[in-house]
Formats: sequence, structure tokens, C-alpha cells
Amino acid sequence: MVRGNYLYLSGKGAPRRQLQPGQTVPKVGREVSTEEATAHAREIGIYLLALMKDALGSLDRVEQVVKVLGMVNAVDDFTEHTEVINGCSDLLVEVFGARGQHTRSAVGVKSLPKGFAVEIEAMVEIRGSK
Repeated sequence: MVRGNYLYLSGKGAPRRQLQPGQTVPKVGREVSTEEATAHAREIGIYLLALMKDALGSLDRVEQVVKVLGMVNAVDDFTEHTEVINGCSDLLVEVFGARGQHTRSAVGVKSLPKGFAVEIEAMVEIRGSK
């Protein structure tokens, strides 16, 4: 959703990582390793980039990635949430350079929609009109 000079991207999971009927809900630290979850976060970053391009017409309109919130569906004693969300954060910096540097929160949660192991939302400052 575009509001003024900002694009708000609601929480997204990696579409191909959606829970299938009969599958156990994957937990990071049990069925999903930190490395696998980091790859999920990178996939979500790619998905967010596609949504940005679709909403804005061009990634050139991204002035600054302002904020990222990453949620990790993890076992109770998991502590590597930031490492997981680095999969997305690092990608945004790779793509946008300094414009991709952002504030970020990485939190652990008990469950996520559709059985996702990772969900990420973002706020992006934009320039110009489509």
C-alpha cells in the first residue's frame, strides 16, 4: 500500500514454503535449520523486491528501505533470530547499497500464518510518481 511518500509491505512468507496439507508446522531450531531459515528470509526478500517493483513501476523509485520486521517461528530456546533475518536484510543492501540500509527488528513467535517458518514486512520511502 502506498501512502504519501511510503510503500508499506505487509508480512509475507516465501510462497513456495507454504505448509502443505498433512505437514507438521516447521519450527526453526527443530525441522528447519538456521541456514535454511536464512534462505527462506532471502526468498522473502526477493518476493518483497518483486512487490516493490510491481507497486512502484521501478526499483529506481526506492529512496530508502526504512524498516524491516522479521518474525521467526522458532522453538522456545532459539536465539539466532537476527542471523535468520539477515537473509533479507543483506539482500536489500546488495540490491540498493546505502539505500537498502534499514532499521530492523527480529523476533521469535509461536506460530505464523500458513505454517511459514519466517515472515517479513517492510516500510520503504519512495520518490516520484509511477
